Amino acid sequence: MTKAIWNGAVLAESEATIVVEGNHYFPPDSINRAYFSPSDKHSTCPWKGVASYYSIEVDGSVNKDAAWVYPEPKEAASQIKDYVAFWKGVKVTDGDGDEESESLLKRMQSKLGL
Repeated sequence: MTKAIWNGAVLAESEATIVVEGNHYFPPDSINRAYFSPSDKHSTCPWKGVASYYSIEVDGSVNKDAAWVYPEPKEAASQIKDYVAFWKGVKVTDGDGDEESESLLKRMQSKLGL
């Protein structure tokens, strides 16, 4: 199971991600929408189309524009329509739990000043 994790929270998990240009795109139904809020940011890829962004909020911390989606991709990228990808410190793991545990440990140590 592939997971997207930030600030100790699992943002998405799926066995059906699509990898494009080294990025895992998660199916829309695998996203934990409670952490996402729409952003005004957009960018354009010559072959994928216009991307829309989401900011992510976990425990009061905001990661601005940390996820993106192609709601209306060009034909060459039609397989990733509405799939969500991540950057800006969001860890994408194979879901074995080691990296998730390490992320949670680092977060707790930081809060304790260790």
